[in-house]
Amino acid sequence: MTVFDAADFDNHHRLAFFTDPAAGLRAIIAIHRLRNGIAGGGIRMWPYDSDEAAIADALRLSRAMSYKFALADLPVGGGKTVVIGDSRRDKNEDLLRALGRAIDSLGGCYICGPDVGTTPEDMVVIGRETDHARGRPGESGDTSPATGFGVYHAIRAAAGHELGNDDLRGVRVAVQGAGAVGRALCRHLCDAGAEILIADIDPAAAAADFGASVVSPDEILAAEAEVLAPCALGAVLNDRTIPAIRAKIVCGGANNQLAEERHGAALAERGVLYVPDYVANAGGAINAVAEGADYDEAAALARTARIYDTCRRVFEKAEAEGIASSLAADRLAEEIIDG
Repeated sequence: MTVFDAADFDNHHRLAFFTDPAAGLRAIIAIHRLRNGIAGGGIRMWPYDSDEAAIADALRLSRAMSYKFALADLPVGGGKTVVIGDSRRDKNEDLLRALGRAIDSLGGCYICGPDVGTTPEDMVVIGRETDHARGRPGESGDTSPATGFGVYHAIRAAAGHELGNDDLRGVRVAVQGAGAVGRALCRHLCDAGAEILIADIDPAAAAADFGASVVSPDEILAAEAEVLAPCALGAVLNDRTIPAIRAKIVCGGANNQLAEERHGAALAERGVLYVPDYVANAGGAINAVAEGADYDEAAALARTARIYDTCRRVFEKAEAEGIASSLAADRLAEEIIDG
């Protein structure tokens, strides 16, 4: 099978492979679409089980970035970098600078930022080799607070649509993952008076900070709650987990939550309102695109809050056309991209 036959290949503009044996670099950069000659997306470093898994992730994530930017009304296309390796063990200055040179060789058509396994500080090192790194400290920096803020507004929109009230006071939200995004979301949920359940490898600090109840990672997806918020890694919504979900709403910050596209329809068939991840978690991308010498945090967050309105458009289209919300979001994004 060739890349062109891969299930996740969507007529991508470019799929580039980069190696630097001396630096230990093995990276894939996928560009799904260019808009105004540019694509943007984060750098994910992960110890993939196979090269095929890394390619699939790059293809899926870059496509999601195109859709994310389109629905957020941002004038760039989607891209993604995946670096094969364990960020805790394999990441070093030589590898990051080699990656910076790889990005620079694309001539400015791809703008990178931090993602899973990379940090704002890493963007400083990458930026020594290219002018096309964003998300450094002192610029927009950590995008997690904006991402969590956007997910919070997406949950409000879903609650208004499904529960009849976007006031989250007393609403039980099961948060899977207490990383940077999960914690940012929990802060807003706590301030809104929501009841929080949380699952993480080390949930104690988050539970104490937000008055959350701790649930085991094995039980969180089936927790008794109005909202399930996946904020860890992807593919958690699948044939095994979907039948066990009790929540009326699924809305979280993780990327690629659906193991396969058909699982969006599977959630709809069970009467679960799913907020497509690339709609809910667009706040970080909105914040990153806004950065620069004239970066205005308040303006970026105000734009992020409009995710609420985007969600309502998705729900309305899904109902009008009798389709799953995941497909409705895809169609809205494609109309923008193709228009």
